[in-house]
Amino acid sequence: MSTPSFSSFPPSFASFPDLDPGPSRNTLDRTLNESSTDAREKDRKVKKDKSRRGSKKLTDESRKDKKHKTAKHDLKPVLPRQHGHPWKGASIPDDEKIKAEEDRCLAQGDIQESQWDSLPVFFSDRKGDQLNVTYGGIHAGNIPKYHIVNRGRSILGLDGNWAIYRRGKGIEINIERRYKQPALTDSSVTTLLAAPPSRRIIGSGDSYKYEEVDGFLRLPSDRGHKATEDYRSVTRQHEHLDSDSQSSASDDSSVDESGTPILTSHQLSLKALEQQLAADPSSIETWLSLVRHSLSNIPVTSKNATKARAEITLAILSRARAAHPHNRSSRILFLKYLRAGEEIWHESKTKAEWEEALKLGGIEIWMEWLEWRIRTAAGGVDTSVMDATRVLSALGNSESREIDKLRVVWRVAVAFQQAGYYERTTALFQAQAELIFEVPQSLYGLPLESQLGSLEEFWESEAPRAGEAGAKGWGDWVSCGRPDNSGSPLKAVPQVDVDTQSKDPYVQWHYDESRADRTSRVPARSVDTRSESDPYATVLLSEIKALLLPLRTEGAKNAFRLIWLSVLGLHIPGLAETLSQGSWDDRWSFTYLCSFSRLDLIFPATAGQRQLIADSHSGTLIGREREFSSAFGPIKEWSRDALGPLEWVGQEKWRMWAAVDLQGIDQDFVRAVFRQLRCGSEDYEWDIYALAFEAALHIKSALKLSRTFLSTARDSLPHWATHARLERLREHVDDARKIYQTVLVASQHPPTQPFIGQLWWDWAEMEWLGGDQNGALRVIQRSVKIEGAGGMMVLRVKRSLDDTISCTHEEWKDREGWIKLRALIELLTSSSQDGALTIFDSQPSVNESSGPRESMMVASLMLLYNHSVMLRSPTPPAVLRDRLQIAVDNYGDNSLVLGMFLEAEKGHGIWGRVRAQLGQSTADGGPREKSISRRITEVWVAGWEKVRWQSEIERTRSGLAAAAESERTTGSAILWRVILEFEIRVGELQRAKKLLYRAVNECPLAKELYMVAFGPLRSVFSARELDGFVDIMAERGIRMRKGVDEYIDGDERDSDSEDLDGSEDEIEYEARQRRLLMPY
Repeated sequence: MSTPSFSSFPPSFASFPDLDPGPSRNTLDRTLNESSTDAREKDRKVKKDKSRRGSKKLTDESRKDKKHKTAKHDLKPVLPRQHGHPWKGASIPDDEKIKAEEDRCLAQGDIQESQWDSLPVFFSDRKGDQLNVTYGGIHAGNIPKYHIVNRGRSILGLDGNWAIYRRGKGIEINIERRYKQPALTDSSVTTLLAAPPSRRIIGSGDSYKYEEVDGFLRLPSDRGHKATEDYRSVTRQHEHLDSDSQSSASDDSSVDESGTPILTSHQLSLKALEQQLAADPSSIETWLSLVRHSLSNIPVTSKNATKARAEITLAILSRARAAHPHNRSSRILFLKYLRAGEEIWHESKTKAEWEEALKLGGIEIWMEWLEWRIRTAAGGVDTSVMDATRVLSALGNSESREIDKLRVVWRVAVAFQQAGYYERTTALFQAQAELIFEVPQSLYGLPLESQLGSLEEFWESEAPRAGEAGAKGWGDWVSCGRPDNSGSPLKAVPQVDVDTQSKDPYVQWHYDESRADRTSRVPARSVDTRSESDPYATVLLSEIKALLLPLRTEGAKNAFRLIWLSVLGLHIPGLAETLSQGSWDDRWSFTYLCSFSRLDLIFPATAGQRQLIADSHSGTLIGREREFSSAFGPIKEWSRDALGPLEWVGQEKWRMWAAVDLQGIDQDFVRAVFRQLRCGSEDYEWDIYALAFEAALHIKSALKLSRTFLSTARDSLPHWATHARLERLREHVDDARKIYQTVLVASQHPPTQPFIGQLWWDWAEMEWLGGDQNGALRVIQRSVKIEGAGGMMVLRVKRSLDDTISCTHEEWKDREGWIKLRALIELLTSSSQDGALTIFDSQPSVNESSGPRESMMVASLMLLYNHSVMLRSPTPPAVLRDRLQIAVDNYGDNSLVLGMFLEAEKGHGIWGRVRAQLGQSTADGGPREKSISRRITEVWVAGWEKVRWQSEIERTRSGLAAAAESERTTGSAILWRVILEFEIRVGELQRAKKLLYRAVNECPLAKELYMVAFGPLRSVFSARELDGFVDIMAERGIRMRKGVDEYIDGDERDSDSEDLDGSEDEIEYEARQRRLLMPY
């Protein structure tokens, strides 16, 4: 059957408009057909070749390549529907056929380069499709589809292989379709860094390739060597090389194939320590090094680090105590053992272990026990008084224990201050001063109970006491017939102006409470209005009677006066170390570091601001000039008498007390203490401190007071030396020279008389620093009574000074003065700094106690510092820097040495030596045990260069974190106050809030730490949290002069709670409405 024909019905298109052929027609030219035919022939060849190889499955690499190419094809934009835009002479073919052809080629893994490979990324359509007008729109199948290239990971301007990967807030550029690069915080990187090394690099025994001859390295020379070479040398060299390579290969194989484990440096150190302990199990230092090494592998910030470190410490120290009988009596081992046990033991076991430790005896054990009781007892300061009474009774009544008892009383007095009972602290020292210096004649030699009964009568009479205006003493009151002074109130306390513009009731309470703590420190009388509103303002003798001591020795009485000055805010460098060598009393005794004025000096004024380190001029970066503050900072600590109260260093005359150090101190009360506790005209040491205090306030008042002392002690050499120093401090050199001439030249004194050597040195130093070297030489000649000139005279003076140094002196400071004269003449006559230092190093005093050794080191450094820095004499910088490096390593707590060290490093661009001093690790891997003064000094050093504070913030934070974890300083309220202030100054209030909870846990009786939440951190604490702080303070017995409820009305609190509930209801209502309207 044939197909019917429809020729009788020709096609008719009369209904369509007569338009030109448009882009809707599909016309394939010959070129495209030929190319497609060639492609099919190519495909058949490829299939035949694959079938010949018998490949039934693509490999992994081909599949990846196929996937990669397919993805690249998918990302190409689809061409729009249009005609009349030929590329390379070809018309636009059918898109669907081209797409099918390319897919088939891609599936077979062989893409033919065609005319479409060179198409542009985009094109402009300047002629629209006319059929859109005919049909009223674009056909759905011809609408161009656009896709983001590589899902937005491609980078304009880079090769297509690079892609962007987003991580958190940042991006990372990596090779496309590869794994992301691991970050430093990833677990894989941490595991890799923590993994032990699989190989070790063992260096050869020879340190240098060439041997050193007479201080020089003899370089090889080819002269005369080539003539002796023959053909055998080449073969020998190859033989040696072959043998070396074979031996090295054998060595490597032996290291790799041997079954012995490869130890890390940490494991090797532990092995060495274990070997030392096996040879000498009684070495305390080795056991402590083993503890530090074992703990160095456990970061403090890791999870459960506290418990893990405590368990390791207990395990090692338990071994140490059982290894040798001598170790069981070691106090340092026992204290570390107990400190670690507090973290994991039950309270009952901790108490039993402490009772076992107290059987060893010793003041250090008792002081640590008292510190533990203050830190953990729940009864407040009353419990601390009971614990201190137990310690005092355990120490006995021996005179040799008086200094130890004073340390106990000092610790309890500081606890009173920290808990807010300032009046009780003042009352304790007032009563002790009356008992020591104002005992009536009729009560001399009587038992302490009888004296305390009479003292209580004097106390209840409310007569003026020690330190108060008009006070004449307990003895004078008894001799006057015991008059009654109950009707005379104290002078009104001056109020300090503070900013109370804030209307927040908690902030107002904080300001009023802080102001009262700073000003109201003298006990009130019963007739004062202050005692009516505050019951703790009046102190009864029964509250402090148990802490009063019958001091009999002069050393204890003098120590008591200096301790009282320290409690009043006048810090005396080296006092705590003098009372007990190697003690940790500085963690609670340096209370002056917490004052507001001192904190302002420790931190830079622009702590929260970012400063520019370079300027730009005409597109060129120009570094700014490096600006430094004074190298001698606000923290002052050195050994006792290393620098006297009226001795200074530097152009700014940096000394013990300056005007900035006396801010916030009751000056009238301190003057009364100096006046009433003076023990006659021969009490020159106390008078020197009084003159130093007056000189810090006003130099003229100090000179007036000095003349008053000299009127009753005309033959006192220390008073004359102090008066001459005051004249020098006022820069009246001529007046000081007249004093030296009158005292030393007009009246003859033997060289071994006390204070003669110091006077001669003061005179020679004044002339030398004034620029008159010849005058200084004449003063040195006069000191040994030798006249003349020339080299022979110099030799005779040196010989005479050596003889004077070898004589016996009552005071080591006198001998030090003669040594400094001997070093000065060596420096002036030979200009040899090393020769002058040899004079100090060759003295036998270097081998004495730590105090004179440190003083001698400071004297040598000040001689070099004045010679090179102050007088600008030609001096190799390495001489002073190397000497300072030794001093800083040996006396790290000496702020005077550290100041000169910073001054010597100021001209060098490398901060390596300075940062090495701020590091936390020791040679054996453990953390450094630094004192409170050293820790806070490092905080100040971070802002010493004015533009480096921002870059040193993290380093400073890590140092403070290490101090907070250190056994020596973790329980110090002073340190925690500085840590909180640091975070507040850098703007990290949330971090400071977290640290505050930890601080009040470590120091539960420190009121000042709680007050930070109500003042600087008020913005991050809610009212409910602050109320919780108030409740905790009340539970722990911390004194609050006024209640917070007096500042907050009940109606306001109720309204606040109602507002809070209303806001919560409104939020819930809006959330419910949003859920109802969610589809729309």
